[in-house]
Amino acid sequence: MPWHVPRWVLGWYVIASLVTYLVYRHDKQAAAAHAWRTPESTLLLLGLCGGWPGAIVAQQRLRHKSSKQSFRCAFRITVLINAALFLYLNAPHGLRAGW
Repeated sequence: MPWHVPRWVLGWYVIASLVTYLVYRHDKQAAAAHAWRTPESTLLLLGLCGGWPGAIVAQQRLRHKSSKQSFRCAFRITVLINAALFLYLNAPHGLRAGW
């Protein structure tokens, strides 16, 4: 049985990634300006909600949040949780195949 991921899921990941990238960029600019920063918990939550591809791009392109080891570890955990939930909800023979 093939994977049948609803089309809106792709749209969700694209939009979540774009929003997450923009929040990372804003936080990077705020850090440079010594202004109010976005809490790390917000950045992690955005990644957990599907914005992790955008977060990875931001971490690489903007060099933001890419060297703080505790954040990187927590970020990896959020990516694993998101991926596990995606598989749980979408795997053809998974526990919850076909929303």
